[in-house]
Amino acid sequence: MFRYILTTALAFLAVPAFANDSIAELGTGGLILSRSDAVAMESEDLYISPEKVTVDYVFRNNTDKAVDAIVAFPMPDIEGNPEEMPAIPEGQSDNFLGFEVTIDGVAVKPQLQQKVFALGIDISADLTAQNVPFYPFGDAAKAALAKLPQAVAKDWENRGIIIEDTSDDGSGMKTVYTPFWQLRSTYWWRSTFPANKAVHVSHRYKPSVGGTSSVSFFYDGQFQGQYASYKGRYCMDNAFENAVRKAAKDDPDGYPRYFENRIAYILTTGGNWASGSIGKFKLTIDKGNPKSLVSFCGDNVRKVGPTTFEMTARDFYPEHDIDILLLEPSDDIDGDGGDGEGGGSEGGNGG
Repeated sequence: MFRYILTTALAFLAVPAFANDSIAELGTGGLILSRSDAVAMESEDLYISPEKVTVDYVFRNNTDKAVDAIVAFPMPDIEGNPEEMPAIPEGQSDNFLGFEVTIDGVAVKPQLQQKVFALGIDISADLTAQNVPFYPFGDAAKAALAKLPQAVAKDWENRGIIIEDTSDDGSGMKTVYTPFWQLRSTYWWRSTFPANKAVHVSHRYKPSVGGTSSVSFFYDGQFQGQYASYKGRYCMDNAFENAVRKAAKDDPDGYPRYFENRIAYILTTGGNWASGSIGKFKLTIDKGNPKSLVSFCGDNVRKVGPTTFEMTARDFYPEHDIDILLLEPSDDIDGDGGDGEGGGSEGGNGG
């Protein structure tokens, strides 16, 4: 039997915005097949919303021999920096994206491998010896650090494993040790691609949705701040920008009454399968709230529902990642909000 390795790529993406009120999103991705002429991707059906990401694949082994594979899903690296905490859907769990996978409709229970690093050095054994959980943002890790012997704590501080964090917990200023290590997590499982047969692989997880408490690219009556980078990254078109202008004009203070949500999906790591392209590719973006404005880059995007936009392609080779900008209305905003009809974007300029 042939043996190959598949991986699912995710990367940590920090997004520039207003420093004091912005949460960075973790970019997530889909399956990667190590270069192999044996297995082709017949189709990929990708659905992205603020609530969930689902990806349904059909792989086909076009040879007369089965392919025995290890499939891996690397989670985004997590940096234990109290000043730059990213958006994490499951804040107290090692499975912080709520990852699930099925093969031909049967649920697979993947194994989880985790390692922690400080200054690029593997410190997993150090944490294990002191019964400190690896996940840096969980309450359990903070509680374990509070019990460290003083000599160990000082050694870890000198090695860049932990730092002192001073803050007001409501009862006055307190200084505690907080994680400063990097967590690397990978889910993996074994799979077989039978000869001359198709295999349906599906996985789902909760996206890491970054955000800013206001519109970071429009204020004082004009587009500025993050505008140039946002326009290129999210392909903001005239309809979308006009909706922002209108919202600002309708507000007594002259500010658009929206806040930002951002989702990043890493698509360009794909293509490492037979032929390098996807036979049939379908992307569905669901903005969730009909009153929200949405903008993203895509070719021949169609509105197919009150909140959904669709792009399809044949023999598709991913060349760009997918970055989605959602402007969510404040609770008191009126109107129908947006797509191309109400003043948002149905995929921008497709760049």
